[in-house]
Amino acid sequence: MAKPGIGGIIQRFDRVTLSMAHDVAMAAISFCISLYLRIGDDLFGYASGLLVSGTVTFALVSVVAFWFTGLPRGVWRYVAIDDMVLIARAVTLAILLFLPAMFFWLRLADMPRATLLINWFVLFALLVAPRLIYRSVREGRIDLSTGGPRDDQVQVLIVGANDGAELFLQANRRRRRAPYYVVGILDEAERRQGRRMGGVEVLGAPSALESIVARLKQRGLHPQRLVVATQITDGGVLAALVDRAERCGMTTVRLPRINALATGGGDAALEVNPIAIEDLLGRPQTVLDRESMDRLVRGRRVLVTGAGGSIGSELVRQIAAREPAALVLLDNSEFQLYAIDREVSETWPTVARDTTIADVRDPARLAGIMGDRRPEIVFHAAALKHVPLLEANPSEGILTNAVGTRNVADAAMAAGAQAVVLISTDKAVNPTNVLGASKRVAEMLCQALDAGGGTTRFVTVRFGNVLGSSGSVVPLFQRQLAAGGPLTVTHPDIERYFMTIREAVELVLQASVLATTAQEDARGGILVLEMGEPVRIQDMARRIIRLAGRRPDIDVKIEFTGLRPGEKLYEELFHAEELATQTEVAGIKIAKSRPANYATLRAAIDSLERIARAGDDEAALAALRDLVPEFQVG
Repeated sequence: MAKPGIGGIIQRFDRVTLSMAHDVAMAAISFCISLYLRIGDDLFGYASGLLVSGTVTFALVSVVAFWFTGLPRGVWRYVAIDDMVLIARAVTLAILLFLPAMFFWLRLADMPRATLLINWFVLFALLVAPRLIYRSVREGRIDLSTGGPRDDQVQVLIVGANDGAELFLQANRRRRRAPYYVVGILDEAERRQGRRMGGVEVLGAPSALESIVARLKQRGLHPQRLVVATQITDGGVLAALVDRAERCGMTTVRLPRINALATGGGDAALEVNPIAIEDLLGRPQTVLDRESMDRLVRGRRVLVTGAGGSIGSELVRQIAAREPAALVLLDNSEFQLYAIDREVSETWPTVARDTTIADVRDPARLAGIMGDRRPEIVFHAAALKHVPLLEANPSEGILTNAVGTRNVADAAMAAGAQAVVLISTDKAVNPTNVLGASKRVAEMLCQALDAGGGTTRFVTVRFGNVLGSSGSVVPLFQRQLAAGGPLTVTHPDIERYFMTIREAVELVLQASVLATTAQEDARGGILVLEMGEPVRIQDMARRIIRLAGRRPDIDVKIEFTGLRPGEKLYEELFHAEELATQTEVAGIKIAKSRPANYATLRAAIDSLERIARAGDDEAALAALRDLVPEFQVG
């Protein structure tokens, strides 16, 4: 049977006891050293009695001082400034206890008074030095090797000479075998360039990445990863940095959570995170007036249709966090409704909520629900939105998206709602598919109702593709990447406007604020978030591959499958006849056009409903084309 090693034997002892034994031994040694420094070679002749009695006494009072201050309970591996202060307090207390003890025992006979001052510094050094050496050994700072990276270490460059970078360096050193070898730091501030942080040099600005990597390679270093430790809010800047790193053969990742790094967080704390694809919008994310949104929702009864969907569920979360008087969750999907209801009950247990299974196609059911709950604000997020599926089932898309909006509007007006907010899509502009055309009918209806001057305000919110929503391209790419590829793109030149789900929902809430506060001349408008320039889907696919540490067209292929039925190469945010003007809220424009006659439009929608319910898809498409003349069937 093998004998236990030294490490196993040490583990049998209580670490606090070992620490106390070490510290008391250091106290005894410190007294001997201090007395020698004061008396010199006469120590064993002139003061031999003092040496024995003083050493024993000082060791005993140190036990009391160290235990009282809690010094042995400190973790040597994480010794820091706070521990130094604790050691100073413990040493001071030991000296103060030693004085009266020696006075009562020997009346301080033959005791040089300067010995006490010398002892303070000697003991402090003897307690601090072993701790620092232990931590340095554990963190790899004391290394007898050549100092270069190990074969199993990932060589990284850090962007940002800040607190996050410092914590990352510390967390990396704390590992017994540090997983990363930091070859340098990049920072925009010229005053920091050329200086060192945690022993690592600040090599230059991120814009000089290519030349810095070339210099490092001349020194035999080959950085493999760029760790972003600074907050970059401009997606265009971040996207350019990702592209620059890719040209240097590096992948780009985010720094781990600061709290995980600061607390040690185990090995998981150093698991750097991929750049979120929403960081690569090519523009900063828009931040709207959240205080006005809080005032809008707080204390009011709110109903959300499609509450279990991607947009609807995020709406529910943000509304619940703003303390509504009551929140009605409405959806025809049992599972999705159950999921969001459970989340609300666990996260915001004090919010009064009503969870209702219902279909917006059922006008009687909607009228009963709204008549009972009397919502003040209605967010209409229920929709069918998958382009190819609606092309194959046009009547279903018409009944949900167009007729369903009419049903919601009727029920909301009858219940006395103050505002109804319709969530629309950029596909409603010059539509080439059933989704866009049916949503355009919904827009026309809400515009006509709002322009009619009724007590219920109707506002339409139009935006582009929402990153991460169900059916969007990003989750598809992520699934394909996990399977090893290829990533499928319908056309090399296809592009879309993108926004994050947070932006989409805040736009909807801000639209509600504008709806309840806007002047009469703003009626009938369509609110649109400024989304910068459209993004090529091919470029997004390539960035997702790079962020996974792979190479497009080499490690993972991109295949072009051809445009799907009803799909456009380019989306538009405004129709040619819509006059877009800036609202009082930065980042939101309002599109105004001449609204349709409500009576005529209502009759046409009622006729469209009868055709769609009969299941005559061809006739339904023809009627839809009559309602939306710009609709060109793909």
